[in-house]
Amino acid sequence: MTEFLSAADLRHAIELKAAHPEATLIAGGTDVMVGLNFGHRQESRLIDISRVAELREWSRDGDTVRLGAGVPYTRIVEELGGELPGLARAARTIGSAQIRNRATVGGNLGTASPAGDALPPLLAARASVEVASSRGTRAVPAREFFTGPGRSALEADEIVTAVRLPVAAGPQQFAKLGPRNAMVIAVASVALTLDPGHRRVGCSAGSAAPTPVAAAEAEEFAAAELDWTGGELPAPVLARFGELVAGATSPIDDVRGSAGYRRHAVAVLARRTLTWAWQELWRS
Repeated sequence: MTEFLSAADLRHAIELKAAHPEATLIAGGTDVMVGLNFGHRQESRLIDISRVAELREWSRDGDTVRLGAGVPYTRIVEELGGELPGLARAARTIGSAQIRNRATVGGNLGTASPAGDALPPLLAARASVEVASSRGTRAVPAREFFTGPGRSALEADEIVTAVRLPVAAGPQQFAKLGPRNAMVIAVASVALTLDPGHRRVGCSAGSAAPTPVAAAEAEEFAAAELDWTGGELPAPVLARFGELVAGATSPIDDVRGSAGYRRHAVAVLARRTLTWAWQELWRS
């Protein structure tokens, strides 16, 4: 028997989580309910936060977007394609239209799956995750949020309330590989951002390590080697960039692909996303 509790607002949700730290939060239910329906997980208590209005809002303050954890992917695609194009591109690849109407970034963060499509764009953009409890609110860099498959820096009594991302300062790309283009768990994915004003590159990979991973060495290499005045994208730089992004991963063999295939896929996706972003930068 599963006890079902419903939060009326954010304060109530925090109070319920403090009283029942072992409880699982549920908003869109696109992951939790699948697990329950197929008997892959057992839950003694669920806290429904789908009616918490504070989690379903987003706002812009200068060059930062505060994205509520409960904003569904459909709204990200429709309302934030200009400010957060990388996340919007990833959102378009998630499930079906019905799933995108319910699923949220907060859900991806809560499950902490290395295959979560929304997660690499957060790392590439150097986002921070806002979490709250009865003890207060804190911010965790997205690159430090994930600690293992299905594990994160969240304390038992904490709720993900929002994500803070910088407004795109340049092109942002996302690509994933799967048996088909939609409604599929990624075999590998790559997110990339370019910030020409600061000559900075952001890049991360998903489905290729126990957690989403930032490719720090590849970022530094590309930032130093790219001709930010508008030169061509040299083939050796592109090739080395792909190698370095793949080198940041530590994939496994499973039913969706071998470790070697995943490394190769990450390298290819890294080269593609950098090429697309570079072309977009100099078309504008």
